[in-house]
Amino acid sequence: MSSQWDTIGFVIASKYRLAVLAALTDGPSTTTEIADSRDLSPSHVSRALGRLRNQSLVELTVPEEQRKNREYDLTDKGEQAWEQIQRAGLAS
Repeated sequence: MSSQWDTIGFVIASKYRLAVLAALTDGPSTTTEIADSRDLSPSHVSRALGRLRNQSLVELTVPEEQRKNREYDLTDKGEQAWEQIQRAGLAS
């Protein structure tokens, strides 16, 4: 159980990671789409996506070699983390 809370702590420690996870609950998106929809810097979104991906919370939906228009989506672990964040009232 503590590993799930570690994951949640990791997400909510950054407003960018939280915003990216929230944006992906609407479905797969590119870095630019997420940045535009949340009024965030694309570089911050890109960094957050990389960190969320390292934690297996998001995944690429296109081939790894694709460098433009890379689309990301939540993994099952990411969906579960978001649901827990919502239930605990930790999404601001």
